[in-house]
Amino acid sequence: MKVRTLRKDKVNIITLGCSKNTVDSEVLLSQLNANAIDAHHQRENDDCNIIIVNTCGFIDNAKQESIDTILNYAEAKANGEIDKLYVTGCLSHRYKDELQLEIPEVDAWFGTMELPQMLKRFNADYKHELIGERRISTPSHYAYLKISEGCNRTCSFCAIPLMRGNHVSKTMEEIVKEAKYLASIGVKEIMLIAQELTYYGLDIYKKRTLPALLYALNEVEGIEWIRLHYAYPSKFPLEIIDAIKNCDHVCNYLDMPLQHASNNILQAMNRQISKEETIELINNIRSKIPDIGLRTTMLVGFPGETEEDVNELAEFVEQMQFDRLGVFTYSHEEGTSGYLLKDEISAEEKSVRAARIMEVQQQISFDKNQQKVGKQFKVLIDRVESNNFVGRTEFDSPEVDNEVLIDASKYYLRVGDFALIKIIKAEEFDLFGEPVVNV
Repeated sequence: MKVRTLRKDKVNIITLGCSKNTVDSEVLLSQLNANAIDAHHQRENDDCNIIIVNTCGFIDNAKQESIDTILNYAEAKANGEIDKLYVTGCLSHRYKDELQLEIPEVDAWFGTMELPQMLKRFNADYKHELIGERRISTPSHYAYLKISEGCNRTCSFCAIPLMRGNHVSKTMEEIVKEAKYLASIGVKEIMLIAQELTYYGLDIYKKRTLPALLYALNEVEGIEWIRLHYAYPSKFPLEIIDAIKNCDHVCNYLDMPLQHASNNILQAMNRQISKEETIELINNIRSKIPDIGLRTTMLVGFPGETEEDVNELAEFVEQMQFDRLGVFTYSHEEGTSGYLLKDEISAEEKSVRAARIMEVQQQISFDKNQQKVGKQFKVLIDRVESNNFVGRTEFDSPEVDNEVLIDASKYYLRVGDFALIKIIKAEEFDLFGEPVVNV
């Protein structure tokens, strides 16, 4: 066992899960640093003696990853490699009582709304003047911007409201202020995130206010791309599409998880929309912006899902030709209404169904990418990797969508800059290009 020597505390924040967790960790990091605490995010060196794990509790795989991470650091603490271990985030919020009995090595557990309580562990004060300011952990040219917290929807498979509470919007002034701050530190692209974007403003302004927010953010100097993530399809306000079309800096991109296409499953999921209404919505969106990049997510293996339901979903995906699509398998979550149903579909069968849907999408993605060959796109360069500059078009979000690769041995580009790229080759999920001229 290591013998502890006198040294100044150094904190490492480990983030698991979604982009909303990333923002929470960035806020925590900023608060600790403002209190003169030596804190870092995802630090690779093992010289930190205090660990904070920001957990995810959405589905089984994410929960297992969070638990494994906690256990690894609990073992490190038992071996004297670290001094303190704190856990926060969704898993901690939801299972605090059970986990603190099972993993006593953790010094304290905190819920998703308990940042001030966590700061007290460090004798730190919550700095209200930092609202709208934070140290970003993403590459310096893009950042996530959370516009609301929680969700009022009652999807039968989703435990997010149990962990994040009801929908609470940030004021438009707060969001614009934060966007201006991000622009001031060099951010060129912001991704608006929320559990449910279309609900934005209902609690504060008594009406859906996302279009007005987009018009306001479009005027923020320095922000060139604004991207929308996680819009609910039921009663979707088409004014949002009008705002996307009318705002020069809002990307022609929308992430709208649909989850399924069988009316039987949509009803069981309590999605409050039918397949026919979904098709009408997508057609209306594309009639307003024909070249919009539509990203969606599908959920397979929900209790009661039949082979016919999967066939219908596959046919729907083929028919609608989504630009981007992800699939995840159903996770039986305590506290949800879906938990009352029997989860009788095996994990192996769920994986088979997911692979089938992704096989359909793979061909669609290949065909759509082939249509881009010979065309030119404005591309934001994210990084250098394996002797390639790696960037994205406005139709692609970081980490989840297609990328554009440019040979770094032939061309020089700067990470964080935009470039006009001609596509010379395409695969299922990657484009290859060469620069025409920097823009």
